[in-house]
Amino acid sequence: MWSHKFILICFTLLLIVLPAQSQTQSIDDRIQLMTLEQKVAQMFVMSFFGTEINFAVDELLNDWQVGAVVLLPSNLDNPQQITRLTNDIQQTLLENDGFPAFIAVDQEGGIIAHLEDGFTTWAVPSLLTATQNPDLAYEFGQALSEEMLAVGINMNLAPVADLQTNLSNPIIGRRSFGNDPNLVAPIISAVVEGMQDNGVLATAKHFPGHGDTVNDSHLELPILPFTEEDLLQRELIPFQSAIDSDVGAVMVAHIYFPQIDTEANLPSSLSANIINGLLRDQMGYEGLVITDALDMDAIDTVYSPSNSALRAIEAGNDFVLLGAHISPENQIIAMQAVVDAVLDGDIPESRIDASVRRILLAKEEMNLFSWQPLDANSADQRIDVDAHQLLVEEVFRQGITQVHDNGEILPLPTNTIMIYPNIRANLGLACNRSEWQFAGISTQPSDEEITRLSQASQYVDAVLIFTENVDNNLQQQALVAALPAEKTVVVALWSPFDVLILPPVASYFVTYSPLSQSYAPLCDILHGDAEALGTLSVMLETQ
Repeated sequence: MWSHKFILICFTLLLIVLPAQSQTQSIDDRIQLMTLEQKVAQMFVMSFFGTEINFAVDELLNDWQVGAVVLLPSNLDNPQQITRLTNDIQQTLLENDGFPAFIAVDQEGGIIAHLEDGFTTWAVPSLLTATQNPDLAYEFGQALSEEMLAVGINMNLAPVADLQTNLSNPIIGRRSFGNDPNLVAPIISAVVEGMQDNGVLATAKHFPGHGDTVNDSHLELPILPFTEEDLLQRELIPFQSAIDSDVGAVMVAHIYFPQIDTEANLPSSLSANIINGLLRDQMGYEGLVITDALDMDAIDTVYSPSNSALRAIEAGNDFVLLGAHISPENQIIAMQAVVDAVLDGDIPESRIDASVRRILLAKEEMNLFSWQPLDANSADQRIDVDAHQLLVEEVFRQGITQVHDNGEILPLPTNTIMIYPNIRANLGLACNRSEWQFAGISTQPSDEEITRLSQASQYVDAVLIFTENVDNNLQQQALVAALPAEKTVVVALWSPFDVLILPPVASYFVTYSPLSQSYAPLCDILHGDAEALGTLSVMLETQ
């Protein structure tokens, strides 16, 4: 009897183990059958201009069968057009004995969201962090994946794992989930899981952290003085969290760390110390590594496309993203340069095989090998914007944050004057539930407006004023300063850092984003019908 049970257990274990082994063998068999050109092409992320495949792009796809394509704003119109384009890309690859491609887009939410017409408009990621609700973050990732898959996009160049640790940063800023790594990390993990559980490969970027720079790598090479230990204690915490959640890809930034790399001005994206040493060996990452676009000035003012591609592969990148400013012809030249380097013995073919294996395993895991074309005519019907707008509103309900309440004047009394930007007329309508007075103002309030509202504020019990990025608006600053601080409530519609510039007031709220979905939740709070549930997603003492 015992022996029969033992045999049954062994047979069951074989059933569990054999499929995984056969899948692994299947990938290895595919690699064995590929030409060197096909393997190299799998490592390249193609980009181009236009809303359809032109002759040069068609030639590139036919001759090389690239492993991935990134779609940029010039490629994107509406759901129907995008679906036709992704269908055409995949069908062209398959007709030429290629593999289905990862088709990627930057759909971060907030200020960088390249899917616009016919898609949901999302608030900035820091609002999601303010909820401190991983379930909501997961739903956000799931919603992103649903809208992307509806038009044939299967890879997101998001989430941004950079911390907003330098207020002078010209490139990250509102793209960040916040600057407290312990608040940001679990939310980024949930977003990654929400996307990948629902069929879209996520990409944590820009490793090892672009948040604490004052330079834009699109224009020049940022140089940072941090050691590995510095990074591990702060900037890398969200990346480690994403890695622990099996994020499918990590994008490496064009940033130079002289205390990590001895070669002068070596960008992280071309650094074996950063990719193989820090990311893979020290942080234990086994997924795909992709360069940031190599047509950014931090790279292309120093390296040719071919040279940067070679150095990226030598450094350990799996995917080489050349960028749309590099023509299809020059993208082909770069791929040929890699092929020649392998044939000349400068790059071992085993190095290429290692990346191709990771790429094909990722495609298998994300079900790309079972790709089928989508009906372009019904693309908009596959995008549930209405349901996702409700999700946006729920994120506001849980994320709007009261930073302080020194005056204890909430709920606001009947005799309140509400001062709001004229461009936000619907905000006034949403809060018009009592006998409040309402005053719309210019984006840059005039001296006359400031004087008039300062005088009016003397005759009310409370003043409610909405600000928008006061650091760039001296007139808004002057208006708030002219109001009686002890009875003034400020709501920052954009930047939570307005509080660092404004004089002390009775109460201060942050909505993080001025979308109309914030209006009803915010007005509920101000009228005392709801509480502000959010946790401030940034440390305000950040310099």
